Amino acid sequence: MDFNKRLELVKRNTEEIIGEEELKKLLKESKKPVAYIGTATTGKPHIGYFLWALKVSDLLRAGFLVKILIADLHAALDNVSWNILEHRCNYYEKVIPELIKAIGVDSKDLEFVKGSEMQLNPEYMCDLLRMSSVVSVHDANKAAAEVVKLGENPKLAGLIYPLMQAVDEQYLKVDCQLGGTDQRKIMVLARENLPKIGYNPRIEIMTPLAPGLIGGKMSASDENTKIDLIDDEENVRKKINKAECIEGNPNNGIMFFLKHVIMVIKQDKKENFFIERNLKYGGNVSYSSYMEIERDFIEKKLHPLDLKIAIAKEINKLLKKIERKKLLKLAEKAYG
Repeated sequence: MDFNKRLELVKRNTEEIIGEEELKKLLKESKKPVAYIGTATTGKPHIGYFLWALKVSDLLRAGFLVKILIADLHAALDNVSWNILEHRCNYYEKVIPELIKAIGVDSKDLEFVKGSEMQLNPEYMCDLLRMSSVVSVHDANKAAAEVVKLGENPKLAGLIYPLMQAVDEQYLKVDCQLGGTDQRKIMVLARENLPKIGYNPRIEIMTPLAPGLIGGKMSASDENTKIDLIDDEENVRKKINKAECIEGNPNNGIMFFLKHVIMVIKQDKKENFFIERNLKYGGNVSYSSYMEIERDFIEKKLHPLDLKIAIAKEINKLLKKIERKKLLKLAEKAYG
């Protein structure tokens, strides 16, 4: 694959890349660059995770080795009880490969790393303390604010969280970090402060945040905003049916998921998005691009209910590829 195609894949579906010139240099000079994404084992993974799973797929196709950090200690720092931490970790370790499998990614260059197995070694802890000596309380708090549940009386753990995420880049031996735009301040903190303890800054690749089904951010901790990866078909239909989707207005979670997940998968497979309608409402219609769908939706040629029915079908197709039964028992232990 040539340089331009690799760069296009890395940039696709991203909101921002800090260090784009460094990225270009990396792609020209390295046959096997290394990137990682960390996922704290907190709330139950939801369909918003498909957004970064697709980005992982792009990086793999662009010739990257991609590491998935199962960030169990980060979850503990973000107020997950130590008593259930291992159960949450077990769930994530099983569900993330299912997520990757569902979109058909070749996983030969995918590696899973459990945070606690790396972060408790003496060298890592020494560098974490060194990082704490160069980062102010103000900057740590600012970096953590959009990611950690700080509350009115923040725990010290919440300030350690972003420092660990910075040090992770060094100990995972990566060139790039992948995350959502809510991670931006932590990524900037890492770029600014890793050189102060003798390490190179990394390239930071950010995807947009998936809006919730009822507005706001799609959150693992709020059932009303999301569809779980283990929801059954009926639950998916009910949640999509209740989702905000005002006729003519494409700014909602439904259209976001269609644009950033469903149509990306469709286009990669050279498939169209199909909507079934009664003849009196215009009959069946097929779309080859998101822009065609958005145009018809804005012009009110496509009704929200028809769109919802079609999207629910597509989500259920994706979720059928996940082995739901084997995950349900793990989820019960992890989430009750």
